[in-house]
Amino acid sequence: MMTSDFPKLIRETSDARMRTRLLAISHFVDGKSRTQIAKYLKVSRTSVNNWVVTYLKNGVEGLVEKQHTGRPPRLTEDQLSQLKLYITSNAIKPEG
Repeated sequence: MMTSDFPKLIRETSDARMRTRLLAISHFVDGKSRTQIAKYLKVSRTSVNNWVVTYLKNGVEGLVEKQHTGRPPRLTEDQLSQLKLYITSNAIKPEG
């Protein structure tokens, strides 16, 4: 099992979701059950299980959220700039 300085990592991260994942793994490494961890952190047991499995396979690096790409925009960059110009020039108030 991989060991890390979880208290230090938890203090250093500004991402609340990552902090929750690190807390869950810290409790897991300390011997708490997945059900206990889920109740303590008020998350689903499935989430805790997924985090533990990911941690065991990929270490702490595996807990970092992947960037979500989303759907590509329908408007082109040129169309977006034209829309912005239209909205700003036809606004009733200069603030929008």
